[in-house]
Amino acid sequence: TPFQHQVLHLAVRIPYGEVRSYGWIAAHTGSPGAARAVGGAMAKNPMPVVIPCHRVVRSDGRLGGFSASEGVALKKKLLTLEGIGVGEGHVRAKTEGNARPGQH
Repeated sequence: TPFQHQVLHLAVRIPYGEVRSYGWIAAHTGSPGAARAVGGAMAKNPMPVVIPCHRVVRSDGRLGGFSASEGVALKKKLLTLEGIGVGEGHVRAKTEGNARPGQH
């Protein structure tokens, strides 16, 4: 859908080593209440490493889901490879604007 295309376009622009929240992406599509729909679009991502949906986390810093074969375990590995601290199921990384994911 056009919304899914817009979500994936935003996700592909998330820089290496940074994360954004589902809510941040929803707001930047012009649909601030559509965080769950962003998650649905991420679940349908046809190229999960090329379009880095692993860099999208919940607004409270928790990892959220990941539709790749190893699920959230792979999401955690990919984030760790990028230097993003992950512990107890939460990211400990800075996001755009030097704010935690929940502060967007």
